[in-house]
Amino acid sequence: MHRTRRPTRRPTSRRPRTASRPAAWAAALALLAACAACGDDGDGGSGSGPRAKGEDGRNGWHLTWSDEFKGARGTPPDPHKWVHDTGGEPQWGNEEWQYYTDRTANAALDGKGRLVLTARRDQLPGMADCRYGTCDITSGRLTTKGKFAQAYGKFEARIRVPEGKATLPAFWMMGDNDEEKSWPGNGEIDAMEVAGTEPGTVYGTVHGPGYADEGIGGSHELPEDARYSEDFHTYGVEWTKNRVTWTVDGTVYHRDLRARHDEKHPWVFDHPFYLLLNLAVGGVWTGSVTSSTPLPARMTVDWVRVYERS
Repeated sequence: MHRTRRPTRRPTSRRPRTASRPAAWAAALALLAACAACGDDGDGGSGSGPRAKGEDGRNGWHLTWSDEFKGARGTPPDPHKWVHDTGGEPQWGNEEWQYYTDRTANAALDGKGRLVLTARRDQLPGMADCRYGTCDITSGRLTTKGKFAQAYGKFEARIRVPEGKATLPAFWMMGDNDEEKSWPGNGEIDAMEVAGTEPGTVYGTVHGPGYADEGIGGSHELPEDARYSEDFHTYGVEWTKNRVTWTVDGTVYHRDLRARHDEKHPWVFDHPFYLLLNLAVGGVWTGSVTSSTPLPARMTVDWVRVYERS
C-alpha cells in the first residue's frame, strides 16, 4: 500500500497511494510486459502457470513460521507473533479514515481457527481531531516486526476480504532494516491488496527507490462479476534473490525480475522482511466512506504461512 508523499515519521508506516493507480499500473505493466515470457532464471523461483498441486511444504518447501489462529472466540492475536500498530493519520499516508487500535473489537480470533480484523463505527479518546474523514472509524493493523522476519521464501495467507467500496485490506511485507533505511529504501512487497472500488481485482506490487509511489506490479481479475469478498482465496509471493512472483489460489499472475531493475530503480530485496495485515478504510484510492459503506467490515484470515526452500 504505497503513499502519495514520503512518510515523515514511524518507519513502520507504509507510503501513501496515488489516486491515479490505474494509469500507473498501465505504465508499469507496459514496462515489464516482456517478463511474462521470461523462463526460469535458475534461482529456484516459480515458472509461469499454475503451481504444482500439493506444494504446501512437502514439495521442496520447509515451513519456517505460521499462525493458524487457534484459540477461543474473542482472544487477541498471539502476542508472541504479532504486534499492534495503533493510531491514525498522518502516520499511515493515503489520507485514510481509520484509527488503528489494539482492542479485540478490532482484531481477535473467532474461535473457529481464524483471525478477524474489523473496521467499525466507534469513537475513542484522541480521535476527535483526526485529519481525514468522520473521526469515528476504528480498525486493526498487525505486524511481526521484532517477532519474525525472513529473506526469500514463500509467503502465503488465506483470506476473505470484506465487501465495501471504501475498504482496502492488505497482506504485505516491509524491509526489516527500516530503522537504518527509511521507506522506500528498505523496500516493500505487497502480496495482496483488493480495493473495494475494484472488488474483482487483486494487486501485487513492489516499492523501492525510484518506484515508490507507483510501484511495479501486476493484477489478477476474477471472471465476469465475481468478487474476492465472496469466498476465501490464498494470496502469496515466492521471493528469491532474482525475482518476486505473485500468486492467487496457486496461479502465477505476475513476476518482477531483478534483471529488470537499474540504478534509478534499484532492487532492494536482499534482506529480511516482516509481515503485515491490515484493514484500511477510506483514502485516496478507495474514496470516502458513505452511508452505503457496510460497517462493520471484516477481513477474515484463515492462516498465514511462511516457507523456505528445503
